[in-house]
Amino acid sequence: IKKQQQDVLGFLEANKIEFEEKDIAANEENRKWMRENVPEDSRPASGNPLPPRLFNDSRYLGDYEAFFEARENNAVYAFLGLTAPPGSKVGVYLPHSKP
Repeated sequence: IKKQQQDVLGFLEANKIEFEEKDIAANEENRKWMRENVPEDSRPASGNPLPPRLFNDSRYLGDYEAFFEARENNAVYAFLGLTAPPGSKVGVYLPHSKP
């Protein structure tokens, strides 16, 4: 989890993308908010959703795997719901449909 969090934060910082990090380990209210705002179809079969989870305000974007896939496809800005800066590669993020 720590490595994935560092990967996401490092990418956001390197690309000067503004973000707010919410600590769920030390703040019960943040933990409760995250668990309540991860959609049912994005929750694990058992247990609680684990970080990192990405949101744009209160809109759920996805977990680390979705972020990683978007990054690999040069579609992070679309994934994050942001306009890509001039000269950056932009792709369209399409989530995999579930069978």
